[in-house]
Amino acid sequence: MSLFKFAISKKDHESGARLGRLHTAHGWVDTPVFMAVGTQGTVKGMTPVQLREAGVGMVLGNTYHLMLRPTAELIAELGGLHRFMGWDGPILTDSGGFQVFSLADLTKRTDDGVTFRSHIDGAKHWLDAKRSMEVQRLLGSDVVMAFDDCTPYPSTREQTEASMRLTHRWADMSLDHFQGGQQALFGIVQGGMFPDLREESARVLCEKPFHGFAIGGLSVGESKDLMYPILRHTAPLLPDEKPRYLMGVGTPADLVNAVSVGVDMFDCVMPTRNARNGYAFTSEGAVSIKKAENKRSEKALDPACSCYTCKNFSRAYLNHVFKANEILSSVLMTYHNLAYYQDLMASMRAAIQEGRFAELKSRILSTYGAEDIETVNAPERAPTSSPNPSVAEEPSCG
Repeated sequence: MSLFKFAISKKDHESGARLGRLHTAHGWVDTPVFMAVGTQGTVKGMTPVQLREAGVGMVLGNTYHLMLRPTAELIAELGGLHRFMGWDGPILTDSGGFQVFSLADLTKRTDDGVTFRSHIDGAKHWLDAKRSMEVQRLLGSDVVMAFDDCTPYPSTREQTEASMRLTHRWADMSLDHFQGGQQALFGIVQGGMFPDLREESARVLCEKPFHGFAIGGLSVGESKDLMYPILRHTAPLLPDEKPRYLMGVGTPADLVNAVSVGVDMFDCVMPTRNARNGYAFTSEGAVSIKKAENKRSEKALDPACSCYTCKNFSRAYLNHVFKANEILSSVLMTYHNLAYYQDLMASMRAAIQEGRFAELKSRILSTYGAEDIETVNAPERAPTSSPNPSVAEEPSCG
């Protein structure tokens, strides 16, 4: 029997922001929640103790990567993913569908699943809904994701509709092979940049017995003036009583905007990836620690932050270890960025509880020079082909 439960305790009276709690077999987390990305059974540079100290309550693991190395079977033999990575809190695993998108050059897709060549050794593998459910069962995660087809951007309407219908087919197959137990299964809404397809996808999937629902296929290369209207349109279509998860998004401004339209769960590599490249998110905005202005600065990375990094190290020191290419640079910067993201989510929860969410949202958007999701309108016609197909920028999240 699943121990998964979700309850909303408070709603903001001026927006769609919700305060809730997610219960799993490995404990509970308050929502809105930001999950740290632990692709290969590790959040890069962080021990589980450091994750807890930084305020992380839930992490994400990657089905595709763990299936290949060290294999889901070995992880199950060694006691499951929680024991294997030394993390006793809730874990969500993605289905592998995003890697079908992001590693498209290595894959061959059919209506039933995907044949791909391992990015590690070139060996051929098969991944479909049945195998995805099996791998996630062996990993023992608390929340598992239905196998889906992540629609690339840009795509024509015909391509987007075909991708959406494939996601619906794979959603049914995922339900057929999901074994339940203490796990919960989320469906994933697709539909690209077409509002009516998003409506159809939400309607079809919400009739199925999923424990929660995710919004997929955003932050895959589109601009904010495309992403925000689609997100604003889609989130309220999902059941009020079930958790809403926005996959692979995003910046602090993205998070507060998404919470304002009713999203409860997030993940993104942005805080950890940017940390390794010398960029920090702070109460004063983004900071590049490698800039010359930080070489002699005794200032904390974020004077308003009480994390281990900010309490003990100056910007001058962080600039030094980054320039010296020391591993400690990634550790300290990642620690701070994760702590900042967790503090941001805690601030949003408190603001919802105290009826001052609009004030907090305005401050975050101002700090990061971002637009309010409520004021961003999509262009009359979204592009359906890339202006330069030979140049593919890696998505910042996912």
